[in-house]
Amino acid sequence: MSNTPKEGKLPGNYVSIRKRYEDYGKILSEMGQVLKEAGPVDDKTSQLIQLAASATIRSEGAVHSHARRALELGASPDEIYHSLILLTSTIGFPNVAAAISWVDDLLED
Repeated sequence: MSNTPKEGKLPGNYVSIRKRYEDYGKILSEMGQVLKEAGPVDDKTSQLIQLAASATIRSEGAVHSHARRALELGASPDEIYHSLILLTSTIGFPNVAAAISWVDDLLED
């Protein structure tokens, strides 16, 4: 498995699993790329969708990761927060509030 420049920004546990199980890690990377190329959704919107899914499953690390990636792809903080606020009627205020606090952690650094 090659070390790409992006790898330094990936969650440590993900990188560790990819190193320990190289074939599995390769499949994960390839799957992600194939899924991105499979449809018309642009990269920024894709990250906002994955951000919303991450908030739904209350994954703090994934919220950090997808919010950061969305920002790198040109999303504004307002777009990040709006993507989360839109979830209120679906996942409830406490879950949205938690996700907002995780994005606050990222943006306050």
